[in-house]
Amino acid sequence: MAAPKIIILGSLNGQLEPAFNKLATLHAKNNFSLAILTGDVFTSDTDDKTISALLNGSLEVPLPTYFTIGTHSLPERIATKVEAGEEICHNLHFLGKRSITKTSEGLRIVTLGGLLDTKVVGGQSKEQHLPFHTDDDAKGLKGANNADILLTSMWPANVWNGSQVVLGPTHQASIQSSQVIAELCATLKPRYHISASPDAFFYEREPFLHQSSSNTEPASVTRFISMAPYGNEAKAKAMYAFTLNKSDTTVPRGITASPFTPKKKRPRDDDEAGYSRFAPHDNNRRGRQNKRRRESLPPGPDKCYFCLSNPNISAHMCCSIGDESYITTAKGPLPTSTTFADVGLNFPGHFIIIPLPHAPTIPSMGPTSDPTSDAVKAYNEMSRFRESIQAMISAKSSHKLGVVTWEISRDRNVHLIWQLMPIPAEMIHSEIAEAAFRVEAENQKYPSFVTRELTLEEQPTFGDYFRVWLWADNGEDKIKGKSLVMPLSADTRFDLQFGRRVIAKLLGLEKRFIWQDCEQTVEEETADVEAFRDAFKAWEFTLG
Repeated sequence: MAAPKIIILGSLNGQLEPAFNKLATLHAKNNFSLAILTGDVFTSDTDDKTISALLNGSLEVPLPTYFTIGTHSLPERIATKVEAGEEICHNLHFLGKRSITKTSEGLRIVTLGGLLDTKVVGGQSKEQHLPFHTDDDAKGLKGANNADILLTSMWPANVWNGSQVVLGPTHQASIQSSQVIAELCATLKPRYHISASPDAFFYEREPFLHQSSSNTEPASVTRFISMAPYGNEAKAKAMYAFTLNKSDTTVPRGITASPFTPKKKRPRDDDEAGYSRFAPHDNNRRGRQNKRRRESLPPGPDKCYFCLSNPNISAHMCCSIGDESYITTAKGPLPTSTTFADVGLNFPGHFIIIPLPHAPTIPSMGPTSDPTSDAVKAYNEMSRFRESIQAMISAKSSHKLGVVTWEISRDRNVHLIWQLMPIPAEMIHSEIAEAAFRVEAENQKYPSFVTRELTLEEQPTFGDYFRVWLWADNGEDKIKGKSLVMPLSADTRFDLQFGRRVIAKLLGLEKRFIWQDCEQTVEEETADVEAFRDAFKAWEFTLG
């Protein structure tokens, strides 16, 4: 069976005749499988002549069309048919206020119409024609477990979180949203969540990735779309067509983390604390803690704090998500938002570049000689993120800042990451930064650094290593780029804070060496992310 072609319309508000005539014209050209009407199909002002034409068949609905209750009650004659369980007319199907429907095309549509009635303490609403639902209505639909399309009259609360799609304060203030619908969306993980805008504006959020509840559950992506009213004077988009291919598992470009992820993290024991996806790791454990760690299995993707499938993700710290990797700010950043303010940077600039595959090294993701493998694709995109951030920091600071990036590639890792941070460009041009890494390695009695690129093809046979990239651009004719690699034997004890320690000494920030002493509020972290996104716009490649 071919993937169904679907067309969505915004609130008709009683304009049934012009809407269905337009729909007939489009259907003749595109052969849609079905149509979905969002918001209010009818209003209290819908004239009786239109309703009569609909009921007697003189106003034809050109293709199977589905709708639910919006913010207005259904007209009396329509409500009578609905409550009696009768067909309204050919091709027009009332989904009910609270329902789970499977269409002839095999699409699973979960519906919750009306506004949340906060006066009702418990129980489900009874009258299908009244524009209200209860908390229990929403909670009861969670049992559907999944949906291809979730159709709601209200928006899910905070769906705009983590989005770069502008939603003006006036529009945002007009939106009626609820937490229970956000929870319903997070539970069902629909391919599309469709709603209606209260005013003349269209909103399509970037697709967002839900957290998987198990290692075997495939990634689920939702697209949230809110339609402008049909026939609005602002000519905002009120019709939207798409093909829903249920077999398509491609991760869309520009995807973000789910806006519904809880900010509050569950308490973690010391073992799990070492796997925080935003915090530098701490390997200074001794005695019973080390013994317990050796005996326990490393966390899977659902417990790894570098995996988007972890339900405890701090979504507000995600800066940009590509096809193979993503960027976050670091929790407890070494610099502050004022450290580099005098050279044009109004955020800390301490970032983590994380591959999407849950793997300890690049070679463990797949063949490094196959351009289509996860290893090559992840490495290339991570490198592109690194180079883009380097260029942005250099440009924003008028070339006064360079960038240091480091990685620890070991088979014993849980999830590979690259950390990146600005430092004065002169420290790189003068080789002070390079000397600092070499001296600290000598002080710690680690193996000596070697200057080499260590290509992707060489990595599978090279073994464990610590690598640092040093980069600076003077804006004219001098770009300094160097890669230092420290080979590590499998049994070498290595300080996971080595890179941060060196940079802290270089920047005179030794008092900020311990990341736990530098934690920020959620508001501060969010502000840093927004400042970065604003600065990164010219280099952001994931939205193209």
